[in-house]
Amino acid sequence: MVTAQAILDKKGTDVATVRHDTNVREAARLMNEKRIGALVVTKGENVIGIFTERDILTRVIAAGRRSDDTLVEEAMTAPMACCHRDTPLDECRSVMTEKRIRHLPVVEDGVLHGLISSGDILAHEVAHQQATIEYLHEYLYGRR
Repeated sequence: MVTAQAILDKKGTDVATVRHDTNVREAARLMNEKRIGALVVTKGENVIGIFTERDILTRVIAAGRRSDDTLVEEAMTAPMACCHRDTPLDECRSVMTEKRIRHLPVVEDGVLHGLISSGDILAHEVAHQQATIEYLHEYLYGRR
């Protein structure tokens, strides 16, 4: 059974975070600079939510709020869906599909261990399928 840890082993555990009291404009600038779609929100050492592009659209822009005057904690998604390092990838994919989210923080005992995206899961599945295809090809036709 493949778990979330397999994704973290490949991509690493570095996660972009933002403090809860950062304004939305600064958080959006950071997301743009890093070319990412989500930031994990922290308050001290604790993970308290996730701030995504969708949050900017629905809770700031569409609501007519000013990005300079709105704090991340006012627009973030909380509580957020998350998983553990030993969560099976099938379960991660199901949660992401059901909740219509693209980012799933890996959190255990309040400690952030990484972030899995729907793209990470897709890339893992494609690599696995490609390996299976190559194995079957060799089985049927022998090595070239």
